[in-house]
Amino acid sequence: MIKRYLSLLLLFAVVVLSSCHSKKAVMRGEPGEVVAPQPSIAEKYAQILGVDPTQIQNGRLYAFIDQWMGTPYKFGGSDHDGVDCSGLTQLLEQQVYGINIPRTTSQQVTVIKRKYEEELQEGDLVFFDYDGRKFGHVGVYLQNGYYVHASSTKGVIIVKLHDPYMYKYFSRCGSVNDVIDSQPGK
Repeated sequence: MIKRYLSLLLLFAVVVLSSCHSKKAVMRGEPGEVVAPQPSIAEKYAQILGVDPTQIQNGRLYAFIDQWMGTPYKFGGSDHDGVDCSGLTQLLEQQVYGINIPRTTSQQVTVIKRKYEEELQEGDLVFFDYDGRKFGHVGVYLQNGYYVHASSTKGVIIVKLHDPYMYKYFSRCGSVNDVIDSQPGK
């Protein structure tokens, strides 16, 4: 009788604990396809970006960000245990837009079509010069002056491009060139 009681108690605990953790957004559609976001995701990121929820249109992009938000920084990392800036950018471009870009920041800057800051659109890359290194950091522009990146101190976060600390290092931006082969194996 006690064994059965303990089994039921354990089962109850498993059900309760598994229902308490928050679920991350699910990426629907295929890479390159723009699908409507889940309403909760649209609300969440509209609030962060200071826009109307109707302006959050790329469900794959914001579901991807939601899955990676808070992932710790790890130099050379490219999984949920830790990711660096160029790894995050490479994964985002591949999984959201279906575009394969090089792995390192110094290579990623060579595959963009330069733009002026006021021309930035969702998915464009933004580069920064740190520690005397040209293009030592990269992020992906979202909208309304915000971008997502893997911060070495805070992990994956969204910040304003004109953040006083970050903006002084801003050096280049642009969209990924169409000449990049987005079909693996071609």
